Amino acid sequence: MANGGHLFTVFSDDTVTGVVYKNKALKRLIVNQIDQHGKTTITELARELNTSVPKITSLINELIEDGLIKDNGKFDSTGGRRASVYGLVSDACFFVGVDAKRFYVNIGLLDFKKHLVTIQEKIPYRLENTPESLQALLDIIKAFVQEQTADIKERILGIGINLSGRINNTTGYSYSYFHFNEEPLSAVIQKEIGIQTFLENDSRAMAYGEFCFGEVKDARNVLFVNMDYGIGLGILIDGKLYYGKSGFGGEFGHIPFFDNEILCHCGKKGCLETEASGLSLVRKFKEKIKLGSTSSVMKKKKEVSEVTLLDIISAAKNEDTLCIELLAEVGEKMGKGIAMLINIFNPELLILGGTLSETGDYLRLPVRSAINKYSLSLVNTDTQLKLSKLGEKAGVIGACLIARNKVLGL
Repeated sequence: MANGGHLFTVFSDDTVTGVVYKNKALKRLIVNQIDQHGKTTITELARELNTSVPKITSLINELIEDGLIKDNGKFDSTGGRRASVYGLVSDACFFVGVDAKRFYVNIGLLDFKKHLVTIQEKIPYRLENTPESLQALLDIIKAFVQEQTADIKERILGIGINLSGRINNTTGYSYSYFHFNEEPLSAVIQKEIGIQTFLENDSRAMAYGEFCFGEVKDARNVLFVNMDYGIGLGILIDGKLYYGKSGFGGEFGHIPFFDNEILCHCGKKGCLETEASGLSLVRKFKEKIKLGSTSSVMKKKKEVSEVTLLDIISAAKNEDTLCIELLAEVGEKMGKGIAMLINIFNPELLILGGTLSETGDYLRLPVRSAINKYSLSLVNTDTQLKLSKLGEKAGVIGACLIARNKVLGL
């Protein structure tokens, strides 16, 4: 393996001791510093890492030989002599991010400098808890990897995969989908594809993508509500993702919010998801059509059973009255749930993401209205409400970044 092999050696946890161990640890710190700051000089690195300039110079030269960092040229320093500025090499390695939705997959490739090189969106797929659905997902990933050039393929160091439900991202187990084997799902996929694989809950990965590249900027306490067929929550506390003890934190959609007899897919009744999710929106739409309501959606569908969430979202964007009214109803109930989150967390920023956020103000305005109505005014006035900036890319970017962090130990 070319440069990717060198990088993997630098960041692997092979047991080495003595000077070799110290040098390896320092190399990781150098790469981490450059990763955080974008570019830096040898003098700055020596100061930050409390190490001599000759030592840093020697390790920088090794990292350049490995193809991991490069000299970006001189810049004028206050000391008079012009210093070289060092940065990461974009194509030193790559990471694949896979965002598995209920009816499609988004997949993309991120380079070493965190640029999204390529993305494929809405690849047809059906997420079901069956071996066939797992195999279909593997086929999509394999096809995407095969489409890359030979140079890129050998430098893919990690794959991040997002699934809904309960994921333990430390052990690599998925408890909601594809829990067919004793060994972790991440290990099963890694054997099939031959690339280090990591799992993450979809809402948390989307939140992480948005935290790093979306609307967050300097906010340290942020909530990301993933509104898709279900409802998920990503939590950023003091700049760090919150997982909870077992990695299952953020099950916002399964709060027993309603006194109804609607069975949630989790097996319980009255969950927030039963009245305020994409799934509930589709159910309400079908009920209305059967009772005689009209919608432009049915001009394209022969049977009401064929209607999907994307159909309703598309119609709402084209000013379909029924779809807009149902979105307002779902948004009001969602907003009531979010008001509770605001009262508990008092966040600086709350981001509405996921497929439903594509409807823009049709959802945001009823959500905002309900927040004002149900949360404490002293608390909600401190919270900004924004729509996701990354949209469909959030999950892919988050999955790539999480795989990158895991491989590089960042």
